[in-house]
Amino acid sequence: MLFAGIDIGSLTAEAVVVEDSRIVGSEIMSVLPDPVDSAKAVMGKLLENRGISWNDLAYVVSTGYGRERLQEEGMASENYSEISCHGLGAYAHKPSVRTIIDIGGQDAKVIKVDKSGKLDNFVMNDKCAAGTGHFLEVMSRTLAVPLEEIGPMSLASKKPVEMSNRCTIYVETEVIHYLQRGVDRVDIAAGINRAMAERVVALARRVDPEKDYMITGGVAKNVAVKKEIEKILKIKIEEPGIDPQIMGAYGAAIFAQRSGGS
Repeated sequence: MLFAGIDIGSLTAEAVVVEDSRIVGSEIMSVLPDPVDSAKAVMGKLLENRGISWNDLAYVVSTGYGRERLQEEGMASENYSEISCHGLGAYAHKPSVRTIIDIGGQDAKVIKVDKSGKLDNFVMNDKCAAGTGHFLEVMSRTLAVPLEEIGPMSLASKKPVEMSNRCTIYVETEVIHYLQRGVDRVDIAAGINRAMAERVVALARRVDPEKDYMITGGVAKNVAVKKEIEKILKIKIEEPGIDPQIMGAYGAAIFAQRSGGS
């Protein structure tokens, strides 16, 4: 039997289809103005690529910002919060995981699960762009460096700059100031990633984090942010084993399997 999860985020939409907890197909795309249209597009593309039809899906669970709309429109049988889905997805991939750091486009969350994968505690930052993917997008434009290059390039830095502010607007001003002084973009990028990591770590410490750790969401692909978090917390972050950006949709698909497979 096939089960599906659909995650409609602020910037991207993800869909995952599983069979016996194994991923048989996944898709990521930029969101459309309407979450229902986003869901139809991302799942439609996945199904087309895998030669599957909607009727082949035994149960569908939605998550993310548009999760209620999808259930109302009959595209999902149930909906779960992205916190629950990222937690379950990470746990399903590695049962030893207890702390999940999910960094999305518009918010960041730190999630703790117990030994059975159930939500134990969480904290989120959704009032400030610092510590989110949007923060890195702004800095990428200011530096005139592609977003995907900010992480790798900063690993070569020998003298990262210090960012005295945490607010996105003020950090952007600092970046402009460094550029005007002729500071190497590599060192500025390193300072940006360090500031990002410090904001996330401050959030994580509010839930008394425990090992093992995993990072999910799009920012998990930034190797420098991950490395800085490991350095500050003196930990080793587990590899997710799948694209970290689809973890919420994967968790939703596991919820679908649990609900529809019984």
